[in-house]
Amino acid sequence: MITRVTTQMSMAAASARLQAGAARVAEATEQATTLRAVQKPSDDPVGTASSMQVRKEQAAAAQYTRNANDAVGWLATTDSALSSVYSVLNRVRDLTVQAANTGTMSDTDRDAFVTQFRSLAADLEARANTTYGTRWVFAGASTAATAYDPATGWAASGTDVTRRVGDDTTVRVDTPAAAAFGSGASSVFAVVDSIVSDLQNGVNVNARIGDVDQALGTLRGAQADVGVRHAAALGAQESLKSTTVSLENRRAGIEDVDLAKAVLDLQVQQTNYQAALAVTAKVLQPTLMDYLR
Repeated sequence: MITRVTTQMSMAAASARLQAGAARVAEATEQATTLRAVQKPSDDPVGTASSMQVRKEQAAAAQYTRNANDAVGWLATTDSALSSVYSVLNRVRDLTVQAANTGTMSDTDRDAFVTQFRSLAADLEARANTTYGTRWVFAGASTAATAYDPATGWAASGTDVTRRVGDDTTVRVDTPAAAAFGSGASSVFAVVDSIVSDLQNGVNVNARIGDVDQALGTLRGAQADVGVRHAAALGAQESLKSTTVSLENRRAGIEDVDLAKAVLDLQVQQTNYQAALAVTAKVLQPTLMDYLR
């Protein structure tokens, strides 16, 4: 059976084709304007799911990057403070060696040494209260007014302060005060106080040189530990930079379109649509009924 094709049917089919062509032009225009391959989830359900997963990983990487940057800054501040403490302790040792030579020391010389040691003790106290932002680097999670007070000693540090720089990787950023400054009678503050007391009482301070050396050894151990953790934080920082670039490339591969390709597709769709308009206008000539309407 032969189906009769009427003018109305031809016009309806032509209209449907023109509408489809117009829709393709609109879609190509939107892609060329936004440079996004997926405008809505229904455009590419699989691509949308992949895009959501990549964006989730990007959010995690961004947080890890902030954590790593904070860890690097905190540990760099700690390392600088420990270097300053090391310089002060070396000065304490030099003065102790000089003060141990009591053969030609006068009361005026002794008072001068005492003044210098007290000044160095104040320097040590200032380094002990080093902060990173609003946190004490040698007092962990403490919220006390000061990390170290000569009258009361160290503030309770509380729990360790760590930064998560990966799914299964954390870096400790605080440094226990005892690990850097010693504790009890062997702390750097107690050692300097003992030297001052010996000088004031006329006791030879030669025996205190060994105490200073012990404090220097403790400090070097703390510096080594901070250096290891600082290197780990720097390594995580660099790794996260590579991860961020890789994730952005993955996201772009799913969501974005190439500008040149998008413009070319738009031009092709516009050409096809214009051609369809011209052919339809030529093929579907007006009839007498069109004029009567």
